[in-house]
Amino acid sequence: MQISFHGAARDVTGSCYLLECAGTRILIDCGFFQGNRELEEDNADAFDFDPAAIDYLLLTHAHLDHCGRIPLLVNRGFTGEIITTAASRELARLVMLDAAGLQEEEARYRNRRAQRRGRDRAEVEPLYTIVDALNALGYFGRVAHYGQPLQLAAGIRATFIDAGHILGSACIILELSEGNQQRRILFSGDLGMSARPILRDPATPPHAEIVVMESTYGDRQHKQLEPSVAEFHAAITATVRRGGNVVIPTFALERAQELLYYLHAGKAQGVLPDGLQVFLDSPMAISATQIFKRHPECYDQETAAIFRTGHDPFQFPGLHFTRETAESMAINRIGSGAVILAGAGMCTGGRVRHHLKHNLGRQHCSIIFVGFAAQGTLARQIVDGAKVVKIFGEDYPVHAQIHTIGGFSAHAGQAELLAWHRQTGNPETTFLVHGEEECMATFGRLLQNTQVECPRLKQSYTL
Repeated sequence: MQISFHGAARDVTGSCYLLECAGTRILIDCGFFQGNRELEEDNADAFDFDPAAIDYLLLTHAHLDHCGRIPLLVNRGFTGEIITTAASRELARLVMLDAAGLQEEEARYRNRRAQRRGRDRAEVEPLYTIVDALNALGYFGRVAHYGQPLQLAAGIRATFIDAGHILGSACIILELSEGNQQRRILFSGDLGMSARPILRDPATPPHAEIVVMESTYGDRQHKQLEPSVAEFHAAITATVRRGGNVVIPTFALERAQELLYYLHAGKAQGVLPDGLQVFLDSPMAISATQIFKRHPECYDQETAAIFRTGHDPFQFPGLHFTRETAESMAINRIGSGAVILAGAGMCTGGRVRHHLKHNLGRQHCSIIFVGFAAQGTLARQIVDGAKVVKIFGEDYPVHAQIHTIGGFSAHAGQAELLAWHRQTGNPETTFLVHGEEECMATFGRLLQNTQVECPRLKQSYTL
């Protein structure tokens, strides 16, 4: 038995791990690298394994940094079976098609710009196309149900349990037999926080000899939720009163729906200004919200009860869904009183960059960050206090008020990560992944009764 690490190794994106047992090769996730240009170029590099030799791909959840390279994997020879939950299957379709569309759009833009500047250069090609993404969907096979084992091959069984991170997210336990050797290996995927709205809390993990665990926030605690919601409402109210707009770079999956939930609550409680206009300016987030409504099996009791009464916590007066480009452009003619939720959360693409271009330089406006910003991203530059940032190749000053509200994270904080790990029963080895290097080292020092490994990219271990 062997495990090797091909992404999210001393980094927070590109999750991809290869497990080999008794002649069967299983990939856990196949995600995009996100951040600076160098990381983005890594997406186009050859895989460090033969895609045609992979028998199964088990997908923990549908965030881009976990599923974004699946179409590329298929393009390069994968013909195995992709297994995930029903909700993740729907969301992954959405995410991969959106990523393909953005890549096609970016390629067209760069080719037009090169042509205008008279550069004689080869045409820029997208990493993969919408047709490629659609083709990859044909390899999604069995649907995983929480707590129900799936037989993959002789001596190999997989069970998905609720990770409480985003809709359909899962930890995956693999029970392996090879000769006289038996191992249980647990992949955490991304772990959610407890006592959040909409989704259930992460399930109690089973005991395992080997744990592969995310450590995104292993060096810090999140702010408490209630003060974070109050801070969120207060930032919006203050911005509207001084005559500005609010731009919220928003992850389309989970974060957008959670913010709609709290905007709905703020309106109902009268803590937000009358006449506030809210724009969900993300076709993917709009579609994701519709997918959320189709999967009540993932809801916590409170949210399930709201829907049973006929109410929709994602809908309220003054909310506008803007799918069309022309509708998005029209928002920028609004001088004040608008709350604009637009993707992407790290400002690496999508419509949010257009709204930043129109509002970053206005001191009456606010930019509210409510999620993780990886190193090298535009979001991280703004959060770190940059006075000037580059958008679409042009420099823009930062005069708007910048708010960073940490309590909305979909990731477990340090205390919850430690509590989750304790429940795994003193594993022999814990591999820490999906974290920045210093954060990972800090968290690793807190783990007891286990050998801690922080694998490097392409590193392989015998189990």
